[in-house]
Amino acid sequence: MSFRPNTISKLATLTLVAVLGSACSPATTEANNQLKQVVAEKLTASPVQLKVGEGFVNPVGYYEAKPRFSWKLADNANSQFQTAYQVQVSQEQNSFTQNTLVWDSNKVVSSSNAWVDYQGQDLTSRQKVYWRVKIWDEADKASNWSEIQTIELGLLNNQDWQAKWIGHPDTQLSKKPEQMVLATPQYLRKTFSVKGDIKQARLYVSAKGLFKPYVNGAEISSEDVMTPGWTPYAKRIETLTYDLTDKLVQGENAIASSIAGGWYAGRMFEFTDREFALPARFLAQLEITYADGKTQKVLTDTSWAVTQSGPIRFASIYDGERYEQGKEMPNWTAVDFDQSSWAQAIEQPLDENVQLQPKRHAPIRVTEKMPVQEVVSHKDGVVIFDFGQNMVGVPKLNIPVIAGQEVKVRYAEALHKGDFYTDNYRSAKSTNYYLPSQTGMIEYQPTFTYHGYRYLEVSGYDASQTPTENWVTAMIQHSDVNIHASFESSHDKLNQLSQNIIWGMRSNFYDIPLDCPQRDERLGWTGDAQVFVTPSMYMADVYGFWSAWLQSIREEQGPDGKIPLYIPFVEWINFASSGWGDAVTIIPWELYMVTGDETILADNFEMMKGWVNYHQKKSKNYISTMNTFGDWLQPFPSNLKDGENGNRGNTDYSLIGTAYFARSIELTIKTAKVLNKQQDVAELTDLYKKVKQAFIQEYFDDGLNLVKENAIPTQTTYLLGLAYDLFPVEKRDIAVEKLIGLIAEADNHLRTGFLGTPLLTQVLQDAGRSDVIYDLLFKESYPSWFYSINNGATTTWERWNSYSIDEGFNPQGMNSLNHYAYGTVSRWFYEGILGIKPVTAGFKHIRIEPQFGDKLSQAKGGYITPQGEVTVDWTIAAGQLTMSVIIPKNTTADIILPQVDVASLVVNGNKPSITSLTKVLPGQYQITGSVSL
Repeated sequence: MSFRPNTISKLATLTLVAVLGSACSPATTEANNQLKQVVAEKLTASPVQLKVGEGFVNPVGYYEAKPRFSWKLADNANSQFQTAYQVQVSQEQNSFTQNTLVWDSNKVVSSSNAWVDYQGQDLTSRQKVYWRVKIWDEADKASNWSEIQTIELGLLNNQDWQAKWIGHPDTQLSKKPEQMVLATPQYLRKTFSVKGDIKQARLYVSAKGLFKPYVNGAEISSEDVMTPGWTPYAKRIETLTYDLTDKLVQGENAIASSIAGGWYAGRMFEFTDREFALPARFLAQLEITYADGKTQKVLTDTSWAVTQSGPIRFASIYDGERYEQGKEMPNWTAVDFDQSSWAQAIEQPLDENVQLQPKRHAPIRVTEKMPVQEVVSHKDGVVIFDFGQNMVGVPKLNIPVIAGQEVKVRYAEALHKGDFYTDNYRSAKSTNYYLPSQTGMIEYQPTFTYHGYRYLEVSGYDASQTPTENWVTAMIQHSDVNIHASFESSHDKLNQLSQNIIWGMRSNFYDIPLDCPQRDERLGWTGDAQVFVTPSMYMADVYGFWSAWLQSIREEQGPDGKIPLYIPFVEWINFASSGWGDAVTIIPWELYMVTGDETILADNFEMMKGWVNYHQKKSKNYISTMNTFGDWLQPFPSNLKDGENGNRGNTDYSLIGTAYFARSIELTIKTAKVLNKQQDVAELTDLYKKVKQAFIQEYFDDGLNLVKENAIPTQTTYLLGLAYDLFPVEKRDIAVEKLIGLIAEADNHLRTGFLGTPLLTQVLQDAGRSDVIYDLLFKESYPSWFYSINNGATTTWERWNSYSIDEGFNPQGMNSLNHYAYGTVSRWFYEGILGIKPVTAGFKHIRIEPQFGDKLSQAKGGYITPQGEVTVDWTIAAGQLTMSVIIPKNTTADIILPQVDVASLVVNGNKPSITSLTKVLPGQYQITGSVSL
């Protein structure tokens, strides 16, 4: 399908005016009066889906002293729009009087229903407040008040903590402990008495490393794992808050935790000498409020007992865990356990330079349990299980063992020519060991490690027993975000690709956005993140996840504006890279466009300016001299001068750097305009013009041919210039022709890597060439998305040809089978195939322009905007389009239908009398018409 100028006259651009404003019911001859009748009715439905911050509902341990409030209009409300709101925040649950209110916005004339800033006095640590909202509709009729919601803050400042960091005395660095001492998890416990009726009990808790907490013999949160998470530990450590009100009893109680080094003490890459250089430490503050108003605090200090003699003998992020059954300590978390042989904990004060702050997004949790799909083989005491899905987490084993015979558990993403294969894990051993002390059935689930895998190999079990599928269950883990991906189509492989991308996202959203979850890396690479941020927002509620990671980036930015390649930063690769560091301008702007929340821009504006300044320092005459990873892993590289088998691709490095220099300036200008920073706008606009001019003069002649000697024109060369608006307007058509020509030279295949691939769909759709996108998307041969599916992929890969069924793993290396970078094509599922795009930030005004093609007969899905879900469902059969569109309340939309015959168009059973579908009102629309593909 082609969108060329001569087809524009065929576009059906009908405007549904007030006649169809109440589109949920069929239009009648009296339709002109329907809207007036609707708005005249009293609005009784209250606002619903109240949230604070980036999506919290009734949070306990909230992080923000000045919350942001959001809500939605009820689906059953008679009104379509909000014209005003009032938010009230009270100290008391059932009283919203002048004496109890801490803030009352009063009536504010505004259609905003999201990110409304609290403007009262800052809330304080532990404070609990109650809030509600009412709205006025387009007839200025008030709603009832919403249901009352709560916000309870955590401990916001270090001064709120009386507890101390504690640990085992043998792990003190002054004693120069060996690595194995630091690698051995610690077990800590304390008993205390409760005397009186409890009104409330809160546990504020964290660790330098990882913790697993217990109270009175039970896990405090059985699904939470690998807490508190990974931040720049020298700057900030996250804390969690747990409600223990119903978990404490009258009389004696016991609180306990196991801890391990985790990311805090772990290595990265091959630097095993750096692992376990720091001791894990535990921090807890249990605050009990009694019904009579008295309070009690149970703090981590030297009154706690500690041992390293427990069953987990070794724990490493990359290498796995060792467990010895004979060292189990039955009931060690219960009150009546004998701790007389344990040591007295040592304590260390808090570091005033390291901020303790409440965790601002959901922790990693066990979100699903998956059974084995097939026992692949079992012989000579070795069994291989296939779960049928590449994923992340740990297995739960229920297997027969023999006393003294060690069980070994290994992991693999795929079989290499039928053999169990772990070479692509590189130096990460990713192996668990279990030493049984008794013969019989055992149950084991690792605690302080995680694995990326599809296949599981178990050896050392009781070989007299025949392995069965119920021996193992996969406990799938990822940051506990709501995944609402809804895209479906008539094409099985496209649907499989969509699922693969979702699984890649699940696997790599592991407290931070990882690059891969299995080998000796697992880092928050900025380049991968910046291309995937918007697709991820279309598929999941991950705003809080990204906002929290951006805080870590701000903390890691150098005084010169430099942004490390991966966040949190651990010493390995020290240079900055264009296309990677530019995440700090791209991600905030993309999040703003999707959410409409100006806070994300305000929080990150200084970081954005700092990065632009760093770009400028790394340029000469406005041409970038910054290092770069280039168009990483571009297929068929012809220039291997970078010494990495062409991993950085053939696109000119300085061209890439200069394009991203311009892009970062442009986005920082846009941000400054939103924030009304006019001086910054003026200064940056002058710089932007100079960089754009330098880009054209340095790299291209009048015909947009590359002018540098030995420069290789690539698809990414022209994608960057087109996507970032660096070519003069009068030459854009030339650039598009160059791009299309390069695609044709590649037999209509892509030749793009990490940076170029995400730009393909955007540029081609803007150029009216969605037919080319469909060709690229539906290619079966390498390099293509379907190539991986044809070779058994259940997630997206790092290389376009990381693996094949016949040949196994690519001998070039860099073969993660669980990378999300090439999953960026999912953005086009929503913005292209379904055609849903924001015209204004936060989808207050939506553009719906589905891209039809002869390779698809049906597609449907939607996106949950801050106002509600917009959905599109279209089918084409025998040249006839049938489409359903739902526009959420408090929103308008433009519906553009490519290649639909205007004369045949019918909307909600009627032929529109006006020729434009602009500013369509909320409601459901049934659209039919003749379509030419």
